[in-house]
Amino acid sequence: MAEHTTIQVSRQTRDHLAQVAKERGVTLGQLVEQLALEQPTAEQVAERVTADRRVVRETIGVDISDVEFDEAPDILGNIYRIAAEKVRAEKARAARGAAA
Repeated sequence: MAEHTTIQVSRQTRDHLAQVAKERGVTLGQLVEQLALEQPTAEQVAERVTADRRVVRETIGVDISDVEFDEAPDILGNIYRIAAEKVRAEKARAARGAAA
């Protein structure tokens, strides 16, 4: 059986988490465990990055250095930025059209 401990949080935080747990049909302890499992440690993130880079190298057949990976553009981030700019521009056009 797992050893248990106490985590001190504000009443507001406890009440909020208790409501979330109730809505999900789990206990507060189960919810906290689920939330903890969703948050990787720095070591786990580093291991995932290393594994992902190895897969990319094997898939494309090119030995890209870690420095080259680090200096590469953030393609997904750029896609999100471009999409957000387009949405803002469309909303601005719609607002101008509605005001006319």
